[in-house]
Amino acid sequence: MTGNKKYEATFKLEVARMVLDQGVAVAKIVKDMGIGETAVRRWVEQYRAEQGGQAGIGKPLSAELQRIRQLEQENRLLRSDNDLLKKAFGLLCTRNEMIYELVDHWQTKASVAQLCRLLGASRSGYYAAKAKTKMTAICVASVHLKAEFAASGRSYGSRRLVSALHAKNIVIGRYKVRRLMREAQIKTVWKRKFINTTDSKHDLPIASNILNRQFNPAEPNRAWTSDITYVRTRTGWLYLAVVMELFSRKIIGWATGPTMPAELVCRALRMAVEARKPAAGLILHSDRGSQYASHEYQHLLKQHGLVCSMSRKGNCWDNAAMERFFLNLKMERVWQRDYANQMEATKDIIEYIVGFYNCLRLHSTLGNLPPMIYEKEMAEKKPIDVSEIT
Repeated sequence: MTGNKKYEATFKLEVARMVLDQGVAVAKIVKDMGIGETAVRRWVEQYRAEQGGQAGIGKPLSAELQRIRQLEQENRLLRSDNDLLKKAFGLLCTRNEMIYELVDHWQTKASVAQLCRLLGASRSGYYAAKAKTKMTAICVASVHLKAEFAASGRSYGSRRLVSALHAKNIVIGRYKVRRLMREAQIKTVWKRKFINTTDSKHDLPIASNILNRQFNPAEPNRAWTSDITYVRTRTGWLYLAVVMELFSRKIIGWATGPTMPAELVCRALRMAVEARKPAAGLILHSDRGSQYASHEYQHLLKQHGLVCSMSRKGNCWDNAAMERFFLNLKMERVWQRDYANQMEATKDIIEYIVGFYNCLRLHSTLGNLPPMIYEKEMAEKKPIDVSEIT
């Protein structure tokens, strides 16, 4: 008997992956782990649905879908709260507030003094109310600004903060945002010196720079880019391999490990291919490191019909989009942490990718939209049917 024991979503996800990805029999899991067969099959079906892009009927297993479900619930709650506040404000609106609104409306036709005299209000009271309203609006904007800055990992400058506040229907200019930042003593985190981790001293074949810095493809699954970086922990280095969809700047594959063999980049690529299932001909750009020139990685590219592209020697700008992601990751998360071990670092980095970068972080390249929202909006745009043009 398993009782009514509750399992974490990460545990359910791992069990489902054991069945679908590793081929472990359901009966063996039930026997070895003491879990009910019905529960295991339900987790497997949920995982299969999520892999196919569907929501499924149960609670989400993947961190990305959990985050989306949580954000949708929070959005509904905020809308409900906003509606209630609007109704409450309408009921609490005083006589003077109504008079001041009339003065605002008609002051282009007559002087403030004349309007206040006709409506039975004092001019000093009108100006005091205007100053109070302005101060309240500034206080509200300041609170939201601090919240957005903290959520960004102390990385948003005035431009992105303006966009973030506009998304919350707070109309404010960049210069006022700068002033609020100074008053709140808000400063973005500083950059650190770049350290190159590319091992290009090898005799393996090198591909041409086919991508040629064309970082903005017109459609998804036309061009990806990949790279490796390192993260310091108290028990040693953690290496992170990442695959990025250039169309939306979304991170679609990743892998971590204590070393950086060819298998590390292969794991990240397999995850990306499984998630996106690209057609043959997609360009996959990287540096010319030994991992990307390896027989294992090149075989994986050929297996899926992907075209290999590599940066020129010593030219990090040929992979600028990925370098920018690594800089953002370290400024907004890694450099603000002191990881006890590699497992803690891995968990935090994945949470950053899934819970913030892909679904919340504003990207100036995407018109200040997060990658997931950008992909959704681009997919919803109706293509032009040339046959209908006369």
